[in-house]
Amino acid sequence: MLYLDESAAAPVRREVLEAMWPHLTGYANPSSVHEPGTAASRALEAARAEVAGHLNARPAEIIFTSGGTESDNAAIKGIALADHRGRHVLVSALEHPAVSESAAWLGRLGYEVETVPVDADGVVSPAALAARLRPETTLVSIHYANNEVGTVQDVAALSALCAEHRVPFHTDAVQAAGTLSLDVQALGVSAMSLAGHKLGTPKGTGVLYLRRRTPFEPLIHGGGQQRDLRSGTENVAGAVGMATALRLAAETDVAEIARRRDGFIDEVLARVPGAQLTGHRTRRLAGHASFVLPGRSGESVLLDLERQGIFCSSGSACAAGSSEPSPALKAMGYSEEIAQTAVRFSFGDSVTSEDLARAAAALPG
Repeated sequence: MLYLDESAAAPVRREVLEAMWPHLTGYANPSSVHEPGTAASRALEAARAEVAGHLNARPAEIIFTSGGTESDNAAIKGIALADHRGRHVLVSALEHPAVSESAAWLGRLGYEVETVPVDADGVVSPAALAARLRPETTLVSIHYANNEVGTVQDVAALSALCAEHRVPFHTDAVQAAGTLSLDVQALGVSAMSLAGHKLGTPKGTGVLYLRRRTPFEPLIHGGGQQRDLRSGTENVAGAVGMATALRLAAETDVAEIARRRDGFIDEVLARVPGAQLTGHRTRRLAGHASFVLPGRSGESVLLDLERQGIFCSSGSACAAGSSEPSPALKAMGYSEEIAQTAVRFSFGDSVTSEDLARAAAALPG
């Protein structure tokens, strides 16, 4: 089996499971005051401190969640509801549904939700954002890297623009984690969302970085855990797994993955007549190559590849089963017909150049 769908979920790493195991088999509640509970609390806070270190953040700014979707929902809704300067929200045209649907929910509450357009490569320009900022803008959310086409945004420039206008800036960094810098000080973000299963943890673990003093209305109320920002008994094993996964990701040879990606892109474009790369050619995720194949059905290509033991996707896993063409590709100017021919390959450092050559050779010539 050749698995090339890590933008949907990465393989669970053995080192992560080994770090989590004592806390999966342990059963004490970290809020309990007895010794087993205190031990669980120490492990939780050690994981929080380690995650904070990888993000150049303070431990108190780290909130553990159930995944990227919860982190996005909490950031979008929590910041907008708490900031009373206005009711205007900006999101890019390429956001994950966890962001776009959260913004749409605010729209049903009376917020004005405006979309910032992207160019043909999926890039949000500072000029496009600046043209839409207003005194009453409550929040801007623009992803760090796109899950469908791999384009990487200049988050530092976009967040700096928002800072000039004193507007909180959130970025969905779920796809960026593992290959791009997550230094929140350098990025200048008010909030950032991460998901463990893109890094090699089991599904169900996430992180929301929330810069101190950022207005925030908690969405989950209860026992007041995590500084009353996200109540509920914490997933200690998940937190430990997240910290371990980020530590392992820091050791990844990103340049080598990008070299393999570039070779694969060149091979596909040379071998498959009419194939077009989607997303920016160089400002893209290291292990991401996405194409449209005019004249072919994306779904039929995927089925043919699967019969050969190669597993990839047509785009966002969160849109699986939908017959609608990708909204992201349509926002980038592709027709509905062309958008339905999309195929995405995403991979980590365990995938070799030989593996990618096999995948390229398996595509219809």
